[in-house]
Amino acid sequence: MENKAITKIGVLTSGGDAPGMNAAIRAVVRAGFYYNLEMYGIYRGYEGMIQNEIKKLESKNIAHILERGGTFLKSARSAEFRTEEGRQKAYDNLKKHGIDALVVIGGDGSLTGAHLFFKEFGIPAIGIPGTIDNDLAGTDHTIGFDTACNTAIEAIDKIRDTATSHDRLFFVEVMGRDAGFIAINAGIGSAAAATLIPEKKMPIERLVERLKARTKAMKTSNIVIVAEGGKSGGAAEIAEKIKKQLPYYDIKVTILGHLQRGGAPSSYDRVLASKLGVSAVEGLLHGKHDVMAGIINNKIVFTPISKAILGDKEVDEDDFRIAKILST
Repeated sequence: MENKAITKIGVLTSGGDAPGMNAAIRAVVRAGFYYNLEMYGIYRGYEGMIQNEIKKLESKNIAHILERGGTFLKSARSAEFRTEEGRQKAYDNLKKHGIDALVVIGGDGSLTGAHLFFKEFGIPAIGIPGTIDNDLAGTDHTIGFDTACNTAIEAIDKIRDTATSHDRLFFVEVMGRDAGFIAINAGIGSAAAATLIPEKKMPIERLVERLKARTKAMKTSNIVIVAEGGKSGGAAEIAEKIKKQLPYYDIKVTILGHLQRGGAPSSYDRVLASKLGVSAVEGLLHGKHDVMAGIINNKIVFTPISKAILGDKEVDEDDFRIAKILST
């Protein structure tokens, strides 16, 4: 079963942190120990690889991290890794430690780095999708997405208490970069009056009509979910446009921001991260490389990294339709 050429695996987290990254690291390291491999932690992502912040991991290093948010290996952006010289330094440091394979946990930028590294130096690498945005093809869900949705919904539930008490209209902006997955799930899960996502442009006029209809229906609170990166602008910009047309509304804006990245991972994210971590190590031992481990229809799949980062993944039309029906 094992590929004897691989004896030492390095694991790193890169890009924005996501709840469940620690669970994925733990699974990767424990799987490595199970298959009698030496495991190395690469601190601060690709920048740490360049600066030789690489340490051999033992069981004590991964104790009690399953339930912790963030990443104990830390993360950092690396401008130098974008250069050939920087990647050469990183490769030289891996060779100093005898590391012959990588597991990279992160989003599209992180996986792009793993892809380049394999093309240039032949280091086998498998990516694990760790991003709250859920914007990588080749997996139904990314690590951290479920927790981010739960965090957003919990925050919106609290905002609704104030919205109801004062008959206010709240515009709540959620994260997701250029993808509306968090927004559409938060919209459905929090009974939002409307959900604005990058994938579907809603004219301001249509939003105005929907809010007028809810006023006639004597709705006691109105919350509009806005995904960052939307075509109509952010929550503050949209709120200003609505205020001009509906001056009688008491309008407030809340931007949830990085609140959605923190906190203990949900049970779903812990299990997802654990499954993908073990699968990444076993994939390397089976000779797989330059792929991302994911789960589709509850089955482990390996997708070429180039396809995972470039493939189209959009909000399900049914989700958008359901959100629209439930907001009336």
